[in-house]
Amino acid sequence: MMPSATYRASDFAAAADSLGVELVVATEHRQAMGESMGWRALVVDLCDREGSAAAIAAVAGDHPLDAVVAVDDQGVEVAARAAQLLGLRHSPPASVHLTRDKVGMRRRLEEAGVRQPAFRVSGGPGQVAGLGAELGWPVVVKPLGLAGSRGVIRADDAPAAQAAEARIRAILAEEGRPEDEELLIERFVPGAEVAVEGVVVGARLRVLAVFDKPDPLDGPYFEETIYVTPSRLPAGAQEELAAVVSQAVAALGLSEGPVHAEVRLGEDGPTVLEVAARTIGGLCGRALRFGAGISLEQVILSHALGLDPGDLAPASRASGVMMIPIPAAGRLRSVTGIEVALRTPLVEGVEVTVPPGARLRPLPEGDRYLGFIFASGPSPQAVESALRQAHLSLVIDIDAPDPAPAR
Repeated sequence: MMPSATYRASDFAAAADSLGVELVVATEHRQAMGESMGWRALVVDLCDREGSAAAIAAVAGDHPLDAVVAVDDQGVEVAARAAQLLGLRHSPPASVHLTRDKVGMRRRLEEAGVRQPAFRVSGGPGQVAGLGAELGWPVVVKPLGLAGSRGVIRADDAPAAQAAEARIRAILAEEGRPEDEELLIERFVPGAEVAVEGVVVGARLRVLAVFDKPDPLDGPYFEETIYVTPSRLPAGAQEELAAVVSQAVAALGLSEGPVHAEVRLGEDGPTVLEVAARTIGGLCGRALRFGAGISLEQVILSHALGLDPGDLAPASRASGVMMIPIPAAGRLRSVTGIEVALRTPLVEGVEVTVPPGARLRPLPEGDRYLGFIFASGPSPQAVESALRQAHLSLVIDIDAPDPAPAR
């Protein structure tokens, strides 16, 4: 299951090739796959869980399938339902749905006593400031129907909450969402943030990596930049982190497949912000290697196929990735300095994923990063320093945004 806009097609294709696996690709646009794949190119509606799962099952009647794997968030529910229909390894579709339902996930984790931010749900416009006061400032206001950090805004008082609500509703209106759509309000949890990458096997979480996020994520917007592994947290703190993510996985009922979790290290201990039934987004998975160079995508495909993935010990070198932030709104002219960045010691790659001429918007309205920088080295500190130095080498030329039309 591969959305046409995914960054990750080539990485999963390479993993499949290394395992000797023939791919059948389901996406929403045939032109994204080319004409050479024949019956192995399926066009499905990623929003139609039942219809798309049935279409995949129908194909399997003529061409038996061994696994169904979603590359990104948009396909996880279809993949779970299709795997269920075919009797393949999967998590329950209802559990996977909870990972895509921010309010449903919060309520399920609350029922199970998993540590998470205190929260409220607005029933319509004009309620955010009052609910924020109930929770206690500061709070984080989140839209329910947008991915990543888009539209996520911290508010420190009632006027800021009102402004955040207005801004979020304007973003939702751009997407054709209802003007009275519910919003999620969470008490802000101060502290460092980390990401946990794992795979669930037989309802048990196996942690593959813990990423530190050395840049503070305190708001008002929550633009992620650097991920570095192995974590510099003490062993005991990492064990506590794994335990709370395992509790969340169990509470949601996830039983098979990849898990990506975002966790705050709050005063009361690790606090779950998000659990997704997929691997880490964008090209960030390239920062991970296991054993003798096994990729994250190889691990996930091997698990789905019931194969032994081999040695999953973390690679001996530290590694990291920087998601290149968008510095301003406008139209991208060019990104130069890439050759200089690539000469930075420990840097292994720089990939700009936005083409010249594309319109750019930073968070909270924006929905993308400019690209990715990759590095590996003898220590997490050295990797972090290399990523920052390489980023400083880039010159990002952006035209001023078009003027607003006269009224």
